[in-house]
Amino acid sequence: MEFSIKSGSPEKQRTACVVVGVFEPRKLTLAGDLIDRVSDGYISDIIRRGDMEGKLGTTLLLHNVPNTLCDRVLLVGLGKERDFKDKEYRTAVSSSIRNLNETGSMEAVIFLTELQVRKRDTAWKIEQTVLMAMESTYRFDRLKSKLSDVRRPLRKLTLGVSRRNELADGEAAVSRGLAIAQGMNMAKDLGNLPGNYCTPSYLAEQAQGLAKTLNMKAEILEQKDMEKLGMGAFLSVAKGSRQPPKLIVLHYQGGDKKRKPVVLVGKGVTFDAGGISLKPAAEMDEMKYDMGGAASVLGTMKAIAQMRIPLNVIAIIPACENLPDGNANKPGDVITSMSGQTIEVLNTDAEGRLILCDALTYAERFEPEVVIDIATLTGACVIALGAHASGLFSNDDSLAREVLHAGEYAHDRAWHMPMWDEYQEQLKSNFADMANIGGRAGGSITAACFLSRFTKKYDWAHLDIAGTAWKSGKDKGGTGRPVPLLTHFLINRAKD
Repeated sequence: MEFSIKSGSPEKQRTACVVVGVFEPRKLTLAGDLIDRVSDGYISDIIRRGDMEGKLGTTLLLHNVPNTLCDRVLLVGLGKERDFKDKEYRTAVSSSIRNLNETGSMEAVIFLTELQVRKRDTAWKIEQTVLMAMESTYRFDRLKSKLSDVRRPLRKLTLGVSRRNELADGEAAVSRGLAIAQGMNMAKDLGNLPGNYCTPSYLAEQAQGLAKTLNMKAEILEQKDMEKLGMGAFLSVAKGSRQPPKLIVLHYQGGDKKRKPVVLVGKGVTFDAGGISLKPAAEMDEMKYDMGGAASVLGTMKAIAQMRIPLNVIAIIPACENLPDGNANKPGDVITSMSGQTIEVLNTDAEGRLILCDALTYAERFEPEVVIDIATLTGACVIALGAHASGLFSNDDSLAREVLHAGEYAHDRAWHMPMWDEYQEQLKSNFADMANIGGRAGGSITAACFLSRFTKKYDWAHLDIAGTAWKSGKDKGGTGRPVPLLTHFLINRAKD
């Protein structure tokens, strides 16, 4: 889709459709009022008759509005004006794009970007509009033999701004929104691909492709390399699969060479059957998404490289499968991590932390400014936070606040969870330095506590995205989160 910025009056737009809002009850926005005036009250008359109340997300498409240059006017319900905030804005934009895409308007000028949203500037509204437009038109149909083409899909969207001096910031916001959206689309595509397509080797190929096209450097460590490094925890998980494990390292050098890098670590279990601790059959197909952390890291790297953020960032992705096999980890096995710490494997389905702990130890060699790991780690986090917020854990409160702030701005939110020393007691083992699970109580917290034992040498944050990386049900598929959060975190870091 093509995006542009324009400052102009809605009634003078020569286009297939102009989009304006209606607050509840039946109150036109300024853009809607301007069209209504030139049309001699045509729109207000329709509203008075009850065709449009202004309830959030509702739409009404009008044809041949008198004295206008556009083919159509789309009225979009905004809800109550006093309640019009981030969520309401995003809902209204999403409803607009969906309607435009379904009704044959191949181009449109949208004036919702001129609305007042509490504590948000024009750049935020434009970026969110681009993201919602790309989200609403995203399709994953590459594996279908017959494509369900939209008859006349929306191809060009012009975003209105109130003043000409907002044009430059608006264009920058469009570029930023497009980069984030394309990163999200990459993350969605990777998450939606089944395990027989998206293998550890396929993830490595995608990283190499990014490096080639966006001026980054990719290193792929093979099993023999990891054996030399002593990555016993990571390799123990991969033992049950015929697919070779890969440790993917992607370097983006956008800042001063002397500045330490930010390291992103993404869990890349391309299919998780649970190993010997086999998962139930119901919904096991969704375990192709267990590389959601890896997908979001690759999507973020794509976004920041396209934006040329002046920062040094390294992505580390441990990629493997977790399957049952005669050679797989067994409950009760004791393994030795790269750090030298030993781990009793009480549950082979708690494998993400085993591959991450070696990747987190590997991150030490880069002397990082900070490290953030991203993982679909625990079902317990889904129970705690649902699908709305990612779980955030950190050994540094200042870093946690940075991550939270980025998520709030990006509308890709996280919630700061406790990680007190008392929870560490649950990881005690009679036979090793620690167990890989701490029982049902506080499962997402004890998982984070496990990871914290491998992050003593740097500031670290952990995002548990088990509830936010994908949707279940009829809209099943990857969400692309937390690419927006991570990208804005890195944008803010680059400014420091």
